[in-house]
Amino acid sequence: MKFTAAGDMIIGRRIPEDFVGYDELAPIIKQGDARFFNLETTLHKEGECFASETSGGTYLRTNPEVLDDIKKFGFNMTSFNNNHVTDYGIDGLLRTLEAVEASGLVHGGVGRNLAEAAAPRYLDTSAGRVAMISVNSTLMGEMIAGEQTARIKGRPGINPLRVVEHIELDPTDFSAIKQIIDKTGINVQRTLEKKEGYHGGADNITEIIGGMTLLPGTETKYVQKANEKDLARIKKAIYEAKLGADYIFVSLHAHEMGGTEKEDPAKFLKEFAHFCIDEGADAVVGHGPHLLRPIEIYKGCPIFYSLGDFALQLYNVEFAPQEMYEQYGLDASTSTVHELLKTRSKNFSLGLMTDHRMFETIIPFWETDEQGKLKRLTIYPVVSPMTGNKSEIGLPRLAKDTSFLDDFIRRCEAYGTKLQKNADGSFDVIL
Repeated sequence: MKFTAAGDMIIGRRIPEDFVGYDELAPIIKQGDARFFNLETTLHKEGECFASETSGGTYLRTNPEVLDDIKKFGFNMTSFNNNHVTDYGIDGLLRTLEAVEASGLVHGGVGRNLAEAAAPRYLDTSAGRVAMISVNSTLMGEMIAGEQTARIKGRPGINPLRVVEHIELDPTDFSAIKQIIDKTGINVQRTLEKKEGYHGGADNITEIIGGMTLLPGTETKYVQKANEKDLARIKKAIYEAKLGADYIFVSLHAHEMGGTEKEDPAKFLKEFAHFCIDEGADAVVGHGPHLLRPIEIYKGCPIFYSLGDFALQLYNVEFAPQEMYEQYGLDASTSTVHELLKTRSKNFSLGLMTDHRMFETIIPFWETDEQGKLKRLTIYPVVSPMTGNKSEIGLPRLAKDTSFLDDFIRRCEAYGTKLQKNADGSFDVIL
């Protein structure tokens, strides 16, 4: 079977019919039997939905007709299980779900209840049946879909991969933190409640500051692990997909970092990707941090830790709620979106739209044997203009200069993945 994939599509407006990227990229994308992208916006008309109190960073919305433009690239699978799914509340989520359903794109990861959001979704092709399971680790509690019971209707939302985190402190550090806690009185109420039998009782020596659990240990470190209940649900979905599909991939939206650079995925994300393949998935397709993260080949299966941004149009926001204006000392009744974005970006000098890495991405094309193992993996370098014609800023086209991949290639080598350049400007992974 053959596959192509793209990363985040933060699309804010219609794409011109004569856009050069269609002619350049559609033939590459259409090489795949399954052709996936991450839809990172909500879809509804102006005035249809309330905005949430908080957003995924920017309140993303565009009209549903944009899916017609996106499909011209050749995509046939998507997910919008990401940190913007509830920018306009549950109503916005449901309207987006309805628009994606009407488009004919196979989609997953978002549903009217948890069972629907967590279920594998299938694409039938002449080469075989492909299953997608979509998860998201960069989330807020109100995004998470709820289970349906005999008496309570399921809650619409996403299929989550929650992160369990805590800080372990060596004896010296724990003692110092405990002194600060006692001196400030920040946990006085919690301490009293522990004496009353709550939070594990009076013998529980863990502390909480700002929602973060602090534990005594032998060394000081920050620990992140995937929620066991979520892992069990995803394992079950992979098992279910084995019955109905020839190939299974997991879509993973994740911003979490493993060091001081965005390019490095968190340790728990690496563990999760390996877990998925150990349980029977054939690929993990990551997106979220808006830039490229390395490729790893694990047990003959590709892991794309992040494919970057396929389209980036954050300056095409037409309106925003009062809460976003107030974050920057402005008022929606007297200020424009132009002023809002200018203030947030320090006169357009910082933010995603000023970082060239956010406009540099790849389209991987891979082919598998009958057992689902890699036979070939080729990547096509793609860039989007950061300046110039405002109808085309942030829209992808084939890269002529591929030097931006030098750092990506170096990072892939740290994962044991080596690439060689082809005469046409593409790169093959050496298998």
